[in-house]
Amino acid sequence: MSTTIYRDMDLAELDRQYDARATVNDIAPFLARYADLSAAARRDLDVIADVSFGQRPEEVMDIFPAGENAPVFIFIHGGYWRLLSKDESSFFAPCFVERGIAAIAVNYALAPAASLDEIVRQVRAAVSHIWRESDRYGIDRTRIHVGGSSAGGHLAGMLLSKGWQSGFGVPDDLIAGAMTASGLFDLEPVRLCHPNEWIRLDEASAHRNSPIHHLPDDGCPLLVTWAGSDTGEFKRQSRDYAGAWRRSGFPVSEFEVADRNHFDIILDLADPARDLTRRVFTMIDGAGP
Repeated sequence: MSTTIYRDMDLAELDRQYDARATVNDIAPFLARYADLSAAARRDLDVIADVSFGQRPEEVMDIFPAGENAPVFIFIHGGYWRLLSKDESSFFAPCFVERGIAAIAVNYALAPAASLDEIVRQVRAAVSHIWRESDRYGIDRTRIHVGGSSAGGHLAGMLLSKGWQSGFGVPDDLIAGAMTASGLFDLEPVRLCHPNEWIRLDEASAHRNSPIHHLPDDGCPLLVTWAGSDTGEFKRQSRDYAGAWRRSGFPVSEFEVADRNHFDIILDLADPARDLTRRVFTMIDGAGP
């Protein structure tokens, strides 16, 4: 008889629920699409490439300006904290720059060489750098928006969490709005199954790095989305995080994108006609989540 280790799931079921790759036949075409569209963005747009925000070589970002005093959307890539980089993460930039929104693709060190604590610190350092140096890049520091997919959704949630801002010299209301796609917000089940082979969480670090346990005192507008073919646990994580946001009295909108999977849902941000993109634009315009 199998032993239940989380909710009503044994290890085999928990592994299945947190195996995003198994929800598609092959992730390679999606990763190639990220890379191709991102290369085209760097070729066709003005870009300030490899902007350093820290001491480590991985602590760099690509900035796509959109004129003076522009709002900004900062994208944090997924890859289960162990894959991808900023170089596959600027596919959204043309769509946003055309709308007058500066676009930034953030890089960070990857697991297992980097701990999750370090990855979170780097992403926070990146956004803090943009706030401090906003005039240099033509960015309105009061209109900093963030978003991410999968592990990037988790990292966006960690930017919304309370308690870190003073240590970086930034205000508590640094983030004006956020979007998460198929994110992870409670890392306890992750600690108990196969992703912990590379992210190496213990009970304390899982709790410390779970956005759902560190909600802000005053939350910004938040969009929470997930793909129709995501597993039940990925969907539950998003619903639970949106629910916690709502119970705190913060503005939130949650929705499923039925015709997308875990890997192509975020490519909607390259198309201004897609519902996700329109919702993000509405949020950045200040019209709510």
